[in-house]
This record gives sequence, C-alpha cells and structure tokens, in this order.
Amino acid sequence: MRISLLALAALAAAMAGPGQPAHGQVYESGQYGGAASGSRGEPDQRSAAWQIFELANQARAAAGVGRLQWDPALAEAALAHCRRMAAEGPIAHQYAGEADTAGRAGQAGAHFDVVEENVAVGQSAAEIHEAWMRSPGHRSNLLSPEVDRVGVAVVQARDMLYAVADYARGVTALSAEQVEARVAELIRRQSRVEISRDPTKARVACAVDTGFPGNAGAWPGFLMRWQDSELKQLPAALSEKLATGKYHLAAVGSCPPHGEVGSFTTYRLAVALY
Repeated sequence: MRISLLALAALAAAMAGPGQPAHGQVYESGQYGGAASGSRGEPDQRSAAWQIFELANQARAAAGVGRLQWDPALAEAALAHCRRMAAEGPIAHQYAGEADTAGRAGQAGAHFDVVEENVAVGQSAAEIHEAWMRSPGHRSNLLSPEVDRVGVAVVQARDMLYAVADYARGVTALSAEQVEARVAELIRRQSRVEISRDPTKARVACAVDTGFPGNAGAWPGFLMRWQDSELKQLPAALSEKLATGKYHLAAVGSCPPHGEVGSFTTYRLAVALY
C-alpha cells in the first residue's frame, strides 16, 4: 500500500479515483452521492473528478502505461474520505476513528492486492493534477503500472476543491469452489494427475498449519499449503513434485486466509498429492 500527500501553498495532493463513471458506463445513485453543504463540503464535483480521471489516463497513455478502469467501490471509499477531509480542513490520509486506505476500500467492497492513494486540496482539477505530476511520490502513484483501476472524488468546501484518488490492482472475488477449480486447472496443465472429487480433507488441512485429517496411513505423499491473490501459477515446490510423475491423485481445498491480510483479497489453499 502506498499513499502520498502533497502541500504546495494552498494545494495539497492525494490520490483518488474519478467521481464519474468511465466511458460507456451509466451513473447510478449511490455510486457517487452528494455531500451536505457547509463545512462538510458542497455537493460532490463530478465534472472535476471526471477531469482528474481523464487527465490521469492521458498522462498514463503518454507514459506508455495501461488505462485505468473506473471502480465504483473505490469511488465510494474516496468520496467518504473526501467528505471527511472537507469537514476537517487540513488534509490527511487518515483521521481519528477512521480506517486506513486499504480498510476503507475493503469496507466499500473493493477487491485488490495493491492500493495507493493521493489526496489534495486546490483551486481546480487541472491544478491538482499538475501538482501530482510534479511531485515524485504522487506521480509514481498516478503512473504506477501495478494499478489498473481507480475511484476519484472531489468535494467543494471553503471555496476550494478537496480531492481523493484511490488506485488499486483489482483481484477477482472467488468462492472456495471457484478457487479450487482454478488451482485444479493449473494442476491439469502441468500433469496427468487426476483431481479428487471430494475436497473435504484438503479443506480441513487448509484450515490448519500442520498435520492432516485422518490416521497416518491415509496421509498423502506430499502436502502443500500456501496463500496467494492471483492464482496464476502453482508454487514451485508443488510444480516440482508434479513433474516427478510419482503421483496419480490430487485433492484441492480452499479455506479463509491466515494471518494479517486486512482488506487485501487473498486466497489460502492446500493440495494433497497421492
């Protein structure tokens, strides 16, 4: 997770996603709501947020980096924090009693394994964008090839524009069955090992850090547990075992991740080879 805050005279920069949907998308009530007037900010400035979004993608195109997609959940998280900034006055990435960037994005329903944030207060969308581009930290966030989606929010207060841009690398939300099917397909691509139709014991093994359910005589010849967010390839140790040709059956089980993963989308698996 990377965050950047910039203060240049009356301008402070921070990363946020577009306050308006991307091309071809229809704005729906609740995806980007208005803020109350007064110290909490005037109604959200969708045109300014949209301009920041477009300027970011123009800069990414010039730098040879892929276009960002609009993410409603990130926009919701950005807007909630933007309203808080407008209420507080001095900008920050986190206020008392508020979750951090990853926590806010996760609470809004975003699924990701990388999240970055820029925040700012300035006179215009163009001024905010230019300030981010001049600041090494903000520029790095905005042009990062590691992110592929964004949510931007802009709120007007005290005759200034408060802006938040939350960028993330999206991760597909999968059920346990979908995770198991994806890993089973990776195993099939690398070997002729048959996939067990019963994931029960593998799921139990996944949920613990050591051991395997049942008596010792029923234990597999090899057991691998790991956590990942992408599920694009098998762990090297598992691939090496499959390559030996010693095994004929694989049981695949998924379970909730262990450890401090916070709001980051992570999958935990166990594969037992027989």
